[in-house]
Amino acid sequence: MEFRIDSAVLTDAVAWAARVLPARSPLPVLGGLLLEAAEGGLRVSGLDHEASARVEVEADTAVEGRALVLGRRLLDICKVLPKGPAELAVEGARLSVTSGDARFGLSLLPLDDYPAAPALPEVRGLVDGDAFAAAVGQVAVAAGRDDSLPVLTGIRLALDGATMTLAATDRYRYAVRTLEWQPEAGAPVEGADVVVPARRLTEIARSLAGTGPARLALDSGSLGFESAGTRSTTRLLDGRLPRHDKLFALGEHALAVTGRAPLTEAVKRVAVVAEGDSPVQLAFSPTGLHLQAGYEDDVASQRLPATLTGAESLTVAFNPGYLLDALGSLASPEVHFHLLGPGQRALLTDGPEATHRHLLMSVKPLV
Repeated sequence: MEFRIDSAVLTDAVAWAARVLPARSPLPVLGGLLLEAAEGGLRVSGLDHEASARVEVEADTAVEGRALVLGRRLLDICKVLPKGPAELAVEGARLSVTSGDARFGLSLLPLDDYPAAPALPEVRGLVDGDAFAAAVGQVAVAAGRDDSLPVLTGIRLALDGATMTLAATDRYRYAVRTLEWQPEAGAPVEGADVVVPARRLTEIARSLAGTGPARLALDSGSLGFESAGTRSTTRLLDGRLPRHDKLFALGEHALAVTGRAPLTEAVKRVAVVAEGDSPVQLAFSPTGLHLQAGYEDDVASQRLPATLTGAESLTVAFNPGYLLDALGSLASPEVHFHLLGPGQRALLTDGPEATHRHLLMSVKPLV
């Protein structure tokens, strides 16, 4: 195998495929990246037991062939290559990488021990890469981090006609985002409701940003995406997330509206005196909002413009980290707080017709 490629293109391709490599594996070959050079192009592939990634880029191939090398070592080399063309060739039991005056040699891993990459599941339709990346980013902040509850570390992906619903919860907050997608003609007409590992889906979504429409593929065990020379798959999680329908149906409630950016900065400011699980308190009135954090001598407060309807006054308190995550996931200039009362759930949205909703459990207000 021998080919010539721009070093920046090679670095991007290797970095894209290397993101699925396991940090540790009892099988050394799973730490490898498979390089396949053919006429007019190079394919770089990586996989582990949960996910796979493949990218195809242009290259000037002199000798077709395949080589398996340690992926992270190759990535480290690519990051320090001089700008300009790079030449890669198999020489005996090594892969040589030459760029400018720099030359590296990498030991080859046994190709016979490398497992076959999983096939792309059945294509269901198209989704815009930018819209999907933004939507996943909005809900991923609410996904759990506790591996002892694996299903809560996932993101629900549900398909119903031309509507896709993404949702995540760690039991203390619940984020839901809907977006449009385009089902493929002739694809199965039944909907889908699966749970995807949040970390994997976030990585895939980021890689789809700026690539245009992406093909979404799904079967009973895995989810896949294909776009602009890239292909990714990830296994699904067993189980289902708790339904959000009843939680989000607040019934009669108060509505408070304030600027999202000013509130974000104010929460960051007053939270510097909040220690441990100490909350940030929001006291709403029809004409303003009073933020407060801290106890006894270490306190901070700030006032902001706000409106409140449905109550004469209402005070709620939130974990500052959770509140900042929720505010950061919204996109509009204003944030709407749909409030039941102290210690009860609160729904944060961009407005009346919001496609993204973030539910937080409020805690006991400060005394």
